[in-house]
Amino acid sequence: MTVRVGIIMDPIAQIAFKKDSSLAMLLAAQARGWTLFYMEQRDLYQFGDQARARMRPLRVFNDPQHWFEADEEFDAALADLDVILMRKDPPFNSEYVYATYLLELAEKAGTLVVNRPQSLRDCNEKFFATQFPQCTPPTLVSRRSDILREFAREQRDIILKPLDEMGGASIFRHREGDPNLSVILEVLTEHGSRQIMAQRYIPAIKDGDKRILMIDGEPVPIAWRGFRRPAKPAATWPPAAAGSRSRCRTAIARSPPSSAPSCASAACCSSAWT
Repeated sequence: MTVRVGIIMDPIAQIAFKKDSSLAMLLAAQARGWTLFYMEQRDLYQFGDQARARMRPLRVFNDPQHWFEADEEFDAALADLDVILMRKDPPFNSEYVYATYLLELAEKAGTLVVNRPQSLRDCNEKFFATQFPQCTPPTLVSRRSDILREFAREQRDIILKPLDEMGGASIFRHREGDPNLSVILEVLTEHGSRQIMAQRYIPAIKDGDKRILMIDGEPVPIAWRGFRRPAKPAATWPPAAAGSRSRCRTAIARSPPSSAPSCASAACCSSAWT
């Protein structure tokens, strides 16, 4: 019997064909003869003791002009699926958290949810990094302007960003002597009502960053070759979601010594895909 795979993602018609990893997963699943079903976060709901969704049968194609076809939607229990891929992009807000509660109902009914709903809640991708101070520049999370100002004075050149966004959204750089710190803090913290992250700026980010992929807490071979995202000349950071290029590299010779604790922590979070 074929494996029934559901995916929850942002509108598939709006993805970037060349770099969307969700599409790559769907193409690989379809190549194995698995049946695909497409959902957006808004399609999930709960009735009685069931998590359900309005879903659409999906076919995908390796064609930049025509990468998907979706049939008419129908109503079904999430537990009718064998696997659900939760691929919705941030913001990591209350609606996202509610979606994980619904997915947890499906998980309890026997459906494999990737990544686990609890892991998605526990391992917020920005805050989660604070568990590995040996891998990061000096980092502060706060919503108090006086604490953030003190950090800015100490570090002199910092990046400030929200905890629940992605793709370079609402990221600011502040250098010693810049007059706009007050406005940045007001906007990002919403006048002291939201926690934000501040980190010392690393000039080497202009050369791009490298990403290591892990499955079941273990780095996969292609991950060790890494992904390099070259920044545009004027860019402070190079988010691929904002249009930077990604390419596979040869093996990273200097793998960070902190790889082991990173992998162990990912395994503890039971994240199938990191």
